[in-house]
Amino acid sequence: MQIKKHIPNLITLLNLTCGLLAVIAIFRDQEAEAFWFVCLGIFFDFWDGFFARKYNVSGDLGLQLDSLADMVTCGVVPGLMIFKLIENLQIDSTSPYFLTEDTWYMGFVPYLGFLITLASCYRLAKFNIDTRQTDSFIGLPTPANAMFIMSLPMIRFSYEDQWAGMLVKNPFILLAITIISAYILNAEIPLFSLKIKEFTWAKYKMQILFLIGSLFSFSLLGFVAIPLIIISYVLVSVISNKMMAKE
Repeated sequence: MQIKKHIPNLITLLNLTCGLLAVIAIFRDQEAEAFWFVCLGIFFDFWDGFFARKYNVSGDLGLQLDSLADMVTCGVVPGLMIFKLIENLQIDSTSPYFLTEDTWYMGFVPYLGFLITLASCYRLAKFNIDTRQTDSFIGLPTPANAMFIMSLPMIRFSYEDQWAGMLVKNPFILLAITIISAYILNAEIPLFSLKIKEFTWAKYKMQILFLIGSLFSFSLLGFVAIPLIIISYVLVSVISNKMMAKE
């Protein structure tokens, strides 16, 4: 039983390790590697809670450790990614947003990407003390937001000369995404949880259908489906809440 007790925390530390590797990848301009490290970290983030419930070893230590790991993987990393995406546009002499002596003051803009990190930190701290978020969420979960942000460079690579890729090359679009992300992380918007604790259709019908639809969308659209899935997640939750309020 002693070994089982440490399995969830070990998985959480694997999440943190993935976040650290993603940070290194971003500094090395390896955005694709950073994306996959975050995906792997979120995968571990799902399973640490699963095993904690399975072995009945949930506790305050695991809760705090999970938040600290998510702070790196889903808070620091996406903020750093926005920073690098905008900075790379400003140091690229072929980019229309290249910094010159006349536009030197725009050099502060990349740092605004860390608004996501600050908002993620606030959300994770609030989540730990908010008793309303045991079976659902209030505001966008940090893993979902991290997936949205980390998909941006993948969209740029996959749709280089298409409209989706061009949007990601616009620092003002990236800044708008940053501000919206920082807001929606802590917005008072109830969202259904995607964590399936029991494999029962009756209780988790919405989650199962949404996950199937998400997989289909990704297979059809590729990386551009990721932000669309996150937006759909918010919209479906809002519509579902309104329908239940009318009943």
